[in-house]
Amino acid sequence: METQSASIKPLVAELKGVRQPHPPVWFMRQAGRYLPEYQRLRRGEPDFLRFCATPALTIEAALQPLRRFPLDAAIVFSDILVIPHALGRSVRFVEGEGPVLERLEREDEIEALTVGAVADHLQPVFASVRGLKAALASEVSLIGFAGSPWTLAVYMIEGRGGTQGERARAFSYAQPALFGRLIECLSEAIVVSLLGQVQAGADVLQLFDSWAGNLAAEPFRRWVIEPTAAIVRALKAAVPEVPLIGFPRGAGVGYQAYAMETGLDAVSLDASVPLAWAATDLQPRVAVQGNLDNVLLAAGGEAMAAAVERICVALGGGRFVFNLGHGVLPETRPEQVAAVAAQVRGWQRSRP
Repeated sequence: METQSASIKPLVAELKGVRQPHPPVWFMRQAGRYLPEYQRLRRGEPDFLRFCATPALTIEAALQPLRRFPLDAAIVFSDILVIPHALGRSVRFVEGEGPVLERLEREDEIEALTVGAVADHLQPVFASVRGLKAALASEVSLIGFAGSPWTLAVYMIEGRGGTQGERARAFSYAQPALFGRLIECLSEAIVVSLLGQVQAGADVLQLFDSWAGNLAAEPFRRWVIEPTAAIVRALKAAVPEVPLIGFPRGAGVGYQAYAMETGLDAVSLDASVPLAWAATDLQPRVAVQGNLDNVLLAAGGEAMAAAVERICVALGGGRFVFNLGHGVLPETRPEQVAAVAAQVRGWQRSRP
């Protein structure tokens, strides 16, 4: 790694191989239900999709954790399911149940999907990025994001989360050409969304493939690696300076091919990924991000502090961003997040 440069933001610098005094730190779902101030904000707009479409609210939500914790990044407050909604599908968020979608079942429904209205539909997201960018300190990076094609397809075909993706997997096996057209449409919409976020001010982009771990090896290559690589090629052609992070949650040994073949700058690791393997088999090829167990963050105590130290020691010698293996849980106490952020900030790398 190169030595520290003050000309670019710490997170961006680290992802580009410029060594920082301590690993940059941010948390997936760092804004949200575990913060009392967020709960108060949501009471003013209980409909989650309307909340996500109101820039004044999403900007405030994204800024709330930055006021509490010494973080190196803000992430735009939105949801991966704004893309199916932008494609004309019905999406609702039901209290205590999560997202409920109009189930995608027929060929004519897939053929009717077009990306022409996606950019217009996502204007509130882009406005949120612009407002957030203006509000952030100069050293804080702004992360834009989208769901990956496979994960969005799972939600659209299953009609909800919390499954093993059986319907989507069966669909992909039975009608691979039609399923491929759905993946291509979603990929195009994702590129529109991410480029719009960069044009509005995002410094870094992350792709969330939350259900990648449900696939066998060959479908993982076809429906995760190959579409991700196509998205990365499109983004690198348009905005080559923007670092790209991918999160194929649950991919196991598939992380290696994902890291090598997609062209991403970094991979975010779930908590199951062994640190020594990540250091030897992934980190020489890409930056790594992760991977504290979010349940351990909620539990806190000495075990949490010891795990933070282990992660920093194992991965801190290379390109590394401290994060979680999945998002902050609603039952997490803000004091635990503050303790981890302070510990990482205080962890000094040895000189190269």
